Amino acid sequence: MKLLKHYIKSFLFLELLKGMSVTGRYLFARKITVQYPEEKTPMSPRFRGLHAQRRYANGEERCIACKLCEAVCPALAITIDVTERDDGTRRTSRYDIDLFKCIYCGFCEEACPVDAIVETEIFEYHFENRGENIMTKDKLLAIGDKYEVQIAAAKAADAPYR
Repeated sequence: MKLLKHYIKSFLFLELLKGMSVTGRYLFARKITVQYPEEKTPMSPRFRGLHAQRRYANGEERCIACKLCEAVCPALAITIDVTERDDGTRRTSRYDIDLFKCIYCGFCEEACPVDAIVETEIFEYHFENRGENIMTKDKLLAIGDKYEVQIAAAKAADAPYR
């Protein structure tokens, strides 16, 4: 009986007809294609993108070299070297983030006591040459300087929730 059922199914192409019905169902449905560069989809408020380092209003970098972000990073993507200044404060001489290792979890941002490292809403970036995936301190500060207004607005919007 099973054999006869199998032959009837294969003779009538039932699997093919099932597949064609799925195709036909979506053939006339409303399309959801987004014309990407011109129009963009809504972004989640919890999105975490490209990293940036912030400065204080007087132009001094915020990072106090506490190394909490390096310690909390599960992917070991952050490397920090510390130097001590003449006035006794600690600052970073090297602050590198390997974006190929980074899993964009946001732990570094949450661990930072002075909001020095943030993850922006920037998702349109690429690398053309080897080694550009390493975000150095200078690159991070440049991104922070360029987008400080947006970063500050995003931080202010998050303020009631913290």
